Amino acid sequence: MKVLVFGCNGQLGHSLADTVPTNVEIIGLDLPELDITDAAAVLEVCSETCPDVIVNAAAYTAVDQAETEVALATAVNVEGPRNIAKAARKANSRLIHTSTDFVLDGQGSTPYRADTPPNPLSVYGHSKRDGELAVLAAAPNSAVVIRTSWLYSKTGNNFVKTMLRLMREQDELGIVADQVGTPTWSDSLAKAIWGFTRVATLNGIFHWSDHGETTWHSFAVAIQEEALSLGLLKSAISIRPITTADYPTPAIRPPYSVLDCSKTHSAINMRPKEWRRNLREMLKGLTE
Repeated sequence: MKVLVFGCNGQLGHSLADTVPTNVEIIGLDLPELDITDAAAVLEVCSETCPDVIVNAAAYTAVDQAETEVALATAVNVEGPRNIAKAARKANSRLIHTSTDFVLDGQGSTPYRADTPPNPLSVYGHSKRDGELAVLAAAPNSAVVIRTSWLYSKTGNNFVKTMLRLMREQDELGIVADQVGTPTWSDSLAKAIWGFTRVATLNGIFHWSDHGETTWHSFAVAIQEEALSLGLLKSAISIRPITTADYPTPAIRPPYSVLDCSKTHSAINMRPKEWRRNLREMLKGLTE
């Protein structure tokens, strides 16, 4: 199977390469080699490579910056996916497009099903929602949209790596304790995507995250505890719970964004590990 990955240099792109099945040939592309907002370039590479599956792991993810960079967020998260979906359909390739829990408003208190109507609160969320719609409109019978949440990995910029750095530099941290979601290791998402490549009949919206739920504060506490046990930190610092109001940001975050992944579990016959187990596994990788 030949798989073309857009955004190969990001967190998910690296994880897709690290977890690639033995029967899969990956072709990875990213900036500056290819810009997904360039429709002609996307069409050309899809036509030349003729992949069985295309994975779009490219995205504009600067959530707060998007509030003032609306045009750029829209270009990357809406026009880019539309270009890829059109090219995929023309090349007769299946498409797996990644999205986010930020398309939800977070006003619920039980895990969100994949068929819950989205209601984004931020420019970033709106751009990802519109990207979902663009993909499904351009390739309705051959595209899968996978929403995930609180993604982290050993590469790139993410909450786990930021916490490790701050825990080495500061004596105390205040972390938001009234936003609830599920941390997800990018290797876990990558393995789910490989699961989707093996089931050719799937299309529509699916959810994937690791198992369980927590707050950003409890996530940070877990990071410190696991990092101390692995020798990644030398000493513990105080981690205070604070409210969203105590830490205002340009973009509004959903207060509750836990995803119901049961549809995915049935579709690809896979279940994720508990989020803290995956956190431990990822941190072990930083010690090697």
